[in-house]
Amino acid sequence: METTIELPALARLVTAEDREIPLTATLRYTTGDPLAVFVDFPAEAALEGEDVSWTFARSLLDQGLRTPAGHGDVQIWPYGRTRTVVEFHSPFGLALLQFPTATLRRFLVRSYEVVAAGREDMGTAVERGLNALFGGV
Repeated sequence: METTIELPALARLVTAEDREIPLTATLRYTTGDPLAVFVDFPAEAALEGEDVSWTFARSLLDQGLRTPAGHGDVQIWPYGRTRTVVEFHSPFGLALLQFPTATLRRFLVRSYEVVAAGREDMGTAVERGLNALFGGV
């Protein structure tokens, strides 16, 4: 049986003009994709006016809470003692968000209570990845 953890998280979207716009994102972890975490944004926070979900490695979030991490579409780093920056890159631009570090930590701890680091079912993760790549061929 698949288990899903969801945690609403207040964030600040930092604009190009250095304005901070508050928004609520949902942090999500599911045992069906045990290596990943998801950050879901409501339609009003997206350029196209539709819900947006970003997926990235749970280990990236773990590392980014302590030290700058990521070299691709998602980069994470501590910002002072109480905030963590998550930067999302897409072909349409980038979004820079600041989350309370305590919220991200709490979410990560809850995910590790469900599936400990290093105990992920790799067979399921590989099968899901192959299906995504090859479309179930």
